[in-house]
This record gives sequence, structure tokens and C-alpha cells, in this order.
Amino acid sequence: MTAFAGWEMPVQYSGILEEHLTVRTRAGLFDVSHMGRILLKGKAALSLIQRLTTNDASKLQEGQAQYSALCHPRGTFLDDILVYKLAENEFMVSSNAINREKDYHWFRKHEEEGVGVEDVSQDLTQLALQGPTAQGILATLTSLDLSQIKYYRFARGEVDGIPALISRTGYTGEDGFELYFSAREAERLWEKILKAGKPLGLLPAGLGSRDTLRLEAGMCLFGQDIDDQHTPIEANLGFIVKPGKGDYVGREVHLRQLQEGTVVKLGGLEMVGRGVPRPHHKIFRGGRVIGQVTSGNFAPSLKKYIGLAYIQTADSVPGTEIEVEIRGQRIPARMVATPFYQRRRP
Repeated sequence: MTAFAGWEMPVQYSGILEEHLTVRTRAGLFDVSHMGRILLKGKAALSLIQRLTTNDASKLQEGQAQYSALCHPRGTFLDDILVYKLAENEFMVSSNAINREKDYHWFRKHEEEGVGVEDVSQDLTQLALQGPTAQGILATLTSLDLSQIKYYRFARGEVDGIPALISRTGYTGEDGFELYFSAREAERLWEKILKAGKPLGLLPAGLGSRDTLRLEAGMCLFGQDIDDQHTPIEANLGFIVKPGKGDYVGREVHLRQLQEGTVVKLGGLEMVGRGVPRPHHKIFRGGRVIGQVTSGNFAPSLKKYIGLAYIQTADSVPGTEIEVEIRGQRIPARMVATPFYQRRRP
């Protein structure tokens, strides 16, 4: 266990490597109730989201989720978020645990007449059931036709008789679901899912495997790969930036970067020599510093050491040979395309 954002979080249950490979081949169950959940209701809810987020929430249909970002006026990240359209004038924002209060106050600060902002984080449990057998496991506990819930879509139903929002989203690179339901039912449903999944090899999984899984999938972690010093465009997340939708906080900076490019860019690397890339390790090319590692680890699915790093854009092209400074030695590596790992689709 470890302390994280005011919570006691499991790092591992049976072991990081076992949990990681189980999610890739069967399924793992994560308790991610530490995440923030903010409810926005009222006729001006969409207007507020449009003014504060980078993506275009007007394109959302009821029952659809969207990856987006909250940004400072200087264009850098306040947080990366998921926006769920629950109903015509009702949205839920899922945020990083360390940013929950900050995001809530950001919405409140910009609140306008015709919208209510409520932090419902403590009221809801959030479980993530991830892996190739996730749908088969969950199907034993719900009457919903899960095959009809497409990627980044969600539906309301019951799981073992408990009302829940069932979302086809996740942070592992695998197929799977995130379940939102009453915190009063947390322990009972956790145990029920584990029991239902036992014949299919389901294991509980912790923060350790969650980190290696998301890294293989090239997914960013706030506080490491994205922060208040970098913009979504620099983080290679330009697809969530929609300046054409109209004005929003950070738009001018984003529009300029999309037009002119950026000095640095988040890219993927893999080690050629022996060494583990870790955050803040400097990256060299031709004897000059060109960037630094933001995330790095052993990739169990790929059996190699990989990392994400902010690199000078000119040096970020896949195939570029670089060196990572580890314990005073410069170890050979190369830039590669992300995601590092892509699941096999039926």
C-alpha cells in the first residue's frame, strides 16, 4: 500500500508483473475510486464546459464520453479529463485524484448562471475491469448487451442488481469497462466481480501494473508526462484541441502552436543499451542535451525498457538515435512511435 492524494492505494496484490500480464491476456480489476468526479447540471452546463475545455463537447451525444483537457490561460495543462454527457443538460467530468479539488474550484470560479457544479467524488465508487475477458465476466452480472456499448460510450444499467453507469473506457490499452455506482455498495460489488471472474483468471490489480500498462499504451500521466509547463500540442495530444469551436481558456496559445509548431514534443523511446529510463534523466544527441525522460519502465508485454520524453521536435522523429544519461553514463536508445503496444482486435 502507498499514500496517494489522500488515499491509501494498493501498489500490488500478487505482483506487478503477474497483474500486468493477466490484464493483457485475461482481465484485471482496479479500484480507481480515488479519481475525481464532478457533476455539471443546468441549461448552461455545455457552455461552461466549452469555455473551459479544449475539445468540442458540443459534438457529444448522450451516452458518449470524450477525452479533453482543462488549461491555464497560457495554454498549459490544468488537468486532463474525461467528459461524459449524461443527459441534455447534464455532464460528469472525471479528473485526476491529485487535481480533484483544483478542478472543482476551477469550474466554480468560472461558474455562470444556469449551471450547478457539484463534487460527487465521495458518493461514487469507480472500478475498472480491463482485459480481453472483461466483457465475458461482466456479462454474467448484468442484463445489458455489453456488445452494444462501443468505445468511449456508456450505458446505465444494473450490475448484480446495483444501479451503475457502465463505460467502455480505461487506462490500460486493453478492452474493458469502468463502472460508476454508489460508494455504499463498493465492497460487495468488488467481491462479486472477483468471484464471477475467478473461473476466467481475473485478478485484482494495483497502481504498479496500472502504470506499466498505461505506459505501454502510450497514455500520459499527469504530473509526469503532462503538467502545467506543457500544452496539449507539446504533449502530442493535438487531437483533443479544437480551436475552431470558438473561444476557450488557452485557445490563442494552442492556435499559434498548431500553426507554427512547437519547440518540444512528447515522444516515445526504447533502450538499445542496458539501462532503465526514469523521470528527469537527460537525453543527448550528438553531445548536446535535447530533452528529458518523463516516464520510463520495463514493458512486460514487449520485454524491453521504454519511456516517454519531451524532446526537441526536430529530434523526435522515430528512428532517431539518442542517448539517455543513467547514473552518469550515456546509454544508447532510439526514438520510436507510440503507442508502444497495441492490443490485438478480433
